[in-house]
Amino acid sequence: MYLIGDFYHNFYVALPYFFGYYASTHYMARWQSGYAEDCKSLYAGSIPTLASKNSIMIEKLTLTDFRNHKTSRIDVCGAKNIIIIGENGAGKTAILEAISMLSGDRGMRGADMPDIARFDGNGGFSVFGETADGDLVSVYFNHGDNNRRAKINDESVTLADLGKLLRIVWISPKEDRLFVDSSADRRAFFDRLASNFDTKHSGRTAKFAKLLTERAFALKSGADSKWLDALDDQLAGCAVSVAAARVQYAGELNYFLSAFSVSVDGLLEKMIISGQPAAAVEREYRNYLQQNRELVGDKMVLDGPHKSDFGMFNNELKLPVKLTSTGQQKMALFDLILAHTNLLHTKTKQNCIVLFDEAAAHLDSAARARIFGSLQKTHTQVWATGLDEKSFCDIHDAIIVTCNHGEINNILNIQEG
Repeated sequence: MYLIGDFYHNFYVALPYFFGYYASTHYMARWQSGYAEDCKSLYAGSIPTLASKNSIMIEKLTLTDFRNHKTSRIDVCGAKNIIIIGENGAGKTAILEAISMLSGDRGMRGADMPDIARFDGNGGFSVFGETADGDLVSVYFNHGDNNRRAKINDESVTLADLGKLLRIVWISPKEDRLFVDSSADRRAFFDRLASNFDTKHSGRTAKFAKLLTERAFALKSGADSKWLDALDDQLAGCAVSVAAARVQYAGELNYFLSAFSVSVDGLLEKMIISGQPAAAVEREYRNYLQQNRELVGDKMVLDGPHKSDFGMFNNELKLPVKLTSTGQQKMALFDLILAHTNLLHTKTKQNCIVLFDEAAAHLDSAARARIFGSLQKTHTQVWATGLDEKSFCDIHDAIIVTCNHGEINNILNIQEG
């Protein structure tokens, strides 16, 4: 059974008085006035000073047989902003993808490992990095392996260990339509961010999906009630854990947002936001599962965390972000990532590495300067790609790297300021 400590129980009880919720459809958000101020009051005295504990930023990066890179090396010379310039197909995104894999994740493209290995290479690849603290980190895949492997300072570690050392988040062109495309994409994006704080969250979401598959098989096989009872017990406990982590993350994230607000919507999330204790939510969802054991057209129709959604609201325009322009939607994503990095450093004292693929797309120069200026004030290293250097001429503390057909040609200059 999932238990929530007194602090988080009080947090959830307080949420209904200031937490935004969906109305008319789960995309249209209404927001209680004073949410941000109430949230700040809730956390008053509990948020530590934003002082750096470590400087986990990548100083040197080496790609071997990764995508179209045979051997590429980058030395950032201590810069906080690394701008990678090149034409389409030059291999810019591959560099960001390689960095994203140093988080222990499958990477920003979620590709199969054999597909990442260079076409005319030996079937494997490696990504090697040296941090500002002197740690050596690497991810590698050998031909014939089932999965990638990781090392820290030449010692073999789990991918999860790597993820605890390097906190990496990213925005790619795929997210440009995040607020108007499927709820599944939004849910996966939100869960990936939440996993930066609750390292077991991604495992719980995967376990919940697996249990759903087992339950569907059990129903199709005509399993007895004892088997289904056992599955429903596990599903209910796992579901509450997933929903509670989402609600907690959204509530804490909104502390650092002003122009935008984040909402979560779902059967269990609403129960938690309304102040119901976790045990009561788990019991109610278990009863719901037991009452819905019929297949509809050979399919299992259930509500739960696998149907939940999240959205953002533009507080200045008084509109759900999905109804704003493409550029405004991208600004919302940037602000979300900015709040995420501040929350991450506040809770973990760790720095964050942010990856922006095609960062200049849909943004005017003022918006771009505001985003990078805000990130400059945080404990963050930014890696961004673009087609030309002119789009980043107003970015300070930046190093410009050119990429051409999988080769790093030269470092043009360091912009200081």
